[in-house]
Amino acid sequence: MTSALPIIVYPPDAEGGRRVRMDGEILGLAYSLRDVAEFLRRAGLEDADEVYVERSALIEWRGGGPDVWML
Repeated sequence: MTSALPIIVYPPDAEGGRRVRMDGEILGLAYSLRDVAEFLRRAGLEDADEVYVERSALIEWRGGGPDVWML
């Protein structure tokens, strides 16, 4: 992975979904680390998996870290 694009995971909504944005583009609404990883793979980060998503310094978690999925 060579991307240093800003990746933001927003706070969970009432249903537990978290909006994922990369380089200003909304990638989708994630309900788990697996969803975030899949959005990143589709955006070109082929090596993204759940461990990468949980530990990457490139991801800014807003409203709670990677273990927060409900308000």
